[in-house]
Amino acid sequence: MAKILAADIGGTNSRFALFESAGGELVMEDSIWLETHGAATFSELVQQVWDSDFAARPGGFESVALAVAGAVIHGVACPVLPNAPWGVDLRQVDFGVKKACLINDFAAQAYACRTRAVVDAVEIQHGVADDRGVIGVIGAGTGLGYSALLPGEAEWIALPSEGGHMAFPFSGPEEYEYAEFNRRESGRNWPEGDSVVTGLGLRLVHKFLTGEDRAPREISEILTPESETARWYARFYGRACRNWAIALMCEGGLYVAGGIAAKNPMFVKIPEFLEEFHNSHVYGAFLRSVPIRLNANQESGLLGAGFYAMQLLGR
Repeated sequence: MAKILAADIGGTNSRFALFESAGGELVMEDSIWLETHGAATFSELVQQVWDSDFAARPGGFESVALAVAGAVIHGVACPVLPNAPWGVDLRQVDFGVKKACLINDFAAQAYACRTRAVVDAVEIQHGVADDRGVIGVIGAGTGLGYSALLPGEAEWIALPSEGGHMAFPFSGPEEYEYAEFNRRESGRNWPEGDSVVTGLGLRLVHKFLTGEDRAPREISEILTPESETARWYARFYGRACRNWAIALMCEGGLYVAGGIAAKNPMFVKIPEFLEEFHNSHVYGAFLRSVPIRLNANQESGLLGAGFYAMQLLGR
């Protein structure tokens, strides 16, 4: 048995957990939630953990993996957290262990697919997964996250991605009109996943369709499956999922994560989602065979980071 420290550092909250690894399973012994903006630096955030009654101190574990919402360089630094006031650099903190690594937050969501985080995942489309096939992961929240889990010789390998910043595809005159509206309103160079299939995207498509400028939470409270906003948003979400499934040929299945669908499962359950997911003149049959599951587990990022830290021990 070994002790593992894992963290999921996001733009709003930072969660730390101490796990015990036993027989390939992770058992959480303690956890703590902190406000990311409550610390002026990454070092100060970690110091807040040590100063609390959290059941771990430097050197009190064998490996560390921290998941961060940003692009990771060489496993040690994330210079920019897009939704936080500072970056992360492992070299600024002494955890008291040699095996420590940063991973992208959606890489952690991918690793979570090999943990109990997905035991209660909701089936969106039935299918039979290939146990050694590529697993796709996608999820909308503040940003649109992408990752994939690939089987290796001795361990699973997560593919990090900043795919939310890719240009988002539109179709037809009405959508093209929205594309220009989205670009103008978001102030970005082009409409991208991060401005279309996110909380911001929900606000913008609702404003385009109704003229109302409301916060995403307010919009979610008034939407019904029949509303035009919900149907447009579900179509866009289905399109993002379809493109990622085709890009990966994810025979291991596709997991939808992120706060948008976790809080509003309607977006992946109404007909427009699967109709758009299946919409391919070449790969329609394949897309109908892909198992799709909604992972709404709030501890998923922590469990995924813990799984990666557990793999570090085996190297």
